[in-house]
Amino acid sequence: MNTSSPSSTVSAAEMAAVKTSSNGVWQGDDPLHFAFPLLILQTLLILALSRLLAFLLRPLRQPKVIAEIVAGILLGPSALGRNAAYLSALFPPWSAPILESAANLGLLLFLFLVGLELDLRSVRRSGRRAFAIAAAGISLPFACGVGVAFVLRRAIPGADQAGYAPFLVFMGVALSITAFPVLARILAELKLLTTPIGETALAAAAFNDVAAWVLLALAVAISGGSGSGSSAARSPVVSVWVLLCGAAFVAAWMLVVKPAMAWVARRADADASSGAGGDAWVAATLAGALASGLATDAIGIHAIFGAFVFGLTVPKGGDGGFAARVTARVEDVVAELLLPLYFASSGLKTDVATIRGAEAWGMLALVIATACAGKVAGTFGVAMACGMGAGDAIVLGVLMNTKGLVELIVLNIGRERKVLNDETFAILVLMALVTTFITTPTVMALYKPARRRGRGQLHHRKLQGPAPSAPSSPSAGAATVNAKELRVLACIRGGDDVPALINLIETIRGHTQPRRLVKLYILRMVELTERTSSILLARAARRNGLPFLRPRRAGDPPHDQVDVAFDTYAQLGHVHVRAMAAVSALHTMHEDVAAVAEDKRVSLVVLPFHKRQAGHGHGDDAAETENLGPEWRAVNRRILREAPCSVAVLVDRGFGGGEQVSSEQVAHGVCVVFFGGPDDREALELAGRMAEHPGVQVAVVRFVDGKAGSEEQSEVTLRPSNTKNADRSYTFSTAAIDTHKEKVAISIYPLQELDEAAVAEFRQRMGSLVRFEERVVVGNVIEEVVSIGKSGEYGLVVVGKGRLPSVMVAQLAVRPAEHPELGPIGDALASSGHGVTSSVLVVQQHDMSNADEVPVSVVVDGHAHDDAELAKDMAEP
Repeated sequence: MNTSSPSSTVSAAEMAAVKTSSNGVWQGDDPLHFAFPLLILQTLLILALSRLLAFLLRPLRQPKVIAEIVAGILLGPSALGRNAAYLSALFPPWSAPILESAANLGLLLFLFLVGLELDLRSVRRSGRRAFAIAAAGISLPFACGVGVAFVLRRAIPGADQAGYAPFLVFMGVALSITAFPVLARILAELKLLTTPIGETALAAAAFNDVAAWVLLALAVAISGGSGSGSSAARSPVVSVWVLLCGAAFVAAWMLVVKPAMAWVARRADADASSGAGGDAWVAATLAGALASGLATDAIGIHAIFGAFVFGLTVPKGGDGGFAARVTARVEDVVAELLLPLYFASSGLKTDVATIRGAEAWGMLALVIATACAGKVAGTFGVAMACGMGAGDAIVLGVLMNTKGLVELIVLNIGRERKVLNDETFAILVLMALVTTFITTPTVMALYKPARRRGRGQLHHRKLQGPAPSAPSSPSAGAATVNAKELRVLACIRGGDDVPALINLIETIRGHTQPRRLVKLYILRMVELTERTSSILLARAARRNGLPFLRPRRAGDPPHDQVDVAFDTYAQLGHVHVRAMAAVSALHTMHEDVAAVAEDKRVSLVVLPFHKRQAGHGHGDDAAETENLGPEWRAVNRRILREAPCSVAVLVDRGFGGGEQVSSEQVAHGVCVVFFGGPDDREALELAGRMAEHPGVQVAVVRFVDGKAGSEEQSEVTLRPSNTKNADRSYTFSTAAIDTHKEKVAISIYPLQELDEAAVAEFRQRMGSLVRFEERVVVGNVIEEVVSIGKSGEYGLVVVGKGRLPSVMVAQLAVRPAEHPELGPIGDALASSGHGVTSSVLVVQQHDMSNADEVPVSVVVDGHAHDDAELAKDMAEP
């Protein structure tokens, strides 16, 4: 085995003396003197530091490879490794081959996954433009790399020890590579994966990737046994034989192995559809990857080349095919455990201290500038010649300058073959770090496409039409949904959200005989990660940057239990169900939801709350609650702010018994809490639909201020506050708010008149279908509302968010907020400490005049009051 550096050279006798496991400290053994315990400790150190750095770099949207390389640099001779005692204890020379063997096993399997991800058919279909861009993006940087190589050989001591040909080729390859896996993840994060510029970049990167592997094989063949071995090993004839055998290997695998893998994929798919599993086929495929690596290593080309070629032979069958299943089985262990060892080992071999003096640092700047200029200039020129705009051409050049995995592979192989010395290696590793680091922020700064370009004017929708007392207008009429049709976009995160969601849709649909037309769009929200399967799913789920419907062909089996549940509901409930997937980073997930809601002209978006009760049945305080974290809560908050239609957030506590039921089995009570305002009127409209369902008993409880009209009634005004945090305080509309008036899009109407008209029309239309009750409240309104949810009489309590609140809700603005996005009433019902057993649906009506919300200060009788004092006055007993 070629060792990493002279300082880590280990003789065969020393390696033979190394034992695998210790007998334990009680028998006098130091575990750090044995191979396996030391490997475990090294792995723990690398994983802990790399994950910490990845967390710190997350706001900059940097790929994990950056954190993993930096972790290795910090652990190596550049930082902590300057302490000789630390280095000899945790990273002694004899442990280097063991760590690198584990790292290279992970690398081999990861390159197999890269081959699975790269679809040669899409590369062939990408056309001449992508090929021309890739050719220019390789040739000019390669030429620049060769030019820089001459400068480095003269400027860096010891760089001229390697032969001219291998040194020039390695330098040219290092500067001309585009990291296809890293680029795919950056494009997916920026939602450019399936846009025209993203498709072009990915296709060009695929061409570049294939060319890079050919050039790498050439470089390895030329380097031969450089630095070791006999003169015959360095003979040019040997290099020719290596290249010819490599070409024969590729031809044999494409002509013989590829058809065999197509047969394996068909058998595995058949076994999977019949429930037989197919573990044997996955094991055979992994064995094939390892055998292919062994074959190319025997030829004289690195083992990872064989694994990559074998990955290309596996058929690409979409997000539910054999390739996707193999990826799902392998990628977690490889990407999260083994691959960080490889990147960290690269950092461990990087000694920044070897870059000494102004001239060496000048060489680093020269290499970075040349790499960026060559890649961007070459891509820009050809892209402009192919008809792309100047802005898109520059962005494409920046994207093609992404380095990463393949770059590090080239550098490590060059170091193993003694082509690159320590200083040259350190310069090129830092170059790869810098060019990859600047890609995402540069693209975000340069590429700012107009959202939903060419989609025309947005038509914002809500369930409730104009109030009976309000004058009608063309714009108001355009916002009203067709009474015979209900379009709902239901967002889910996984199978746990499905039963309550289906029961809610069944409740909302109203009439079952004759059946009211319901169009249900299911959007599965999947977090975009750096996993290969996540990228494959993102490519399959998007078209031109947006999620789209992917109907299954007749006879195709459902992908999973979620599909089975919705297929069953569509057939038994006679509901039109269409499924989509939004694979996005969580901080941009709301853009997909808003785009789909607008594209499908839905009237209501239903969101699952970020907390859900584990298990089934009605909840209680003792029930276990699963919190999906602040990231998913932030997704809901952004959707509430950006959606072009009404939004309902479902706090599920086992609604419908926790299991999906048919139309005939629906039997539960629904209570609508009404205070007044547009959100409460939207909840009332939703209740009207629910009341038409024969299995749903609807009650409307209207709360009336017992102090209204008396001398005790206080004048309450809400004013925007710059001192409060919107994440911890309730927010209300910036429209003019006081106790008597409510500003709407057309004019200013008395709040009571709008609410009275809506309630009167609702009672007249519903008649005996709805039980109506008025409660006069003088004391604690929160206690009254919570008692409804604790009674156990209702499976679902529906409330408005209350952005334009009544007097009673306005006075609650100073309460400590646990879930401020639900409004004061919804927050009280959703909080776990109140013992509410009913599920809760918090409704927000879409209204552009109420779109901007801010924290407020409460002014009572014309005087600002201290929030803590008011909160104490309204505290629950």
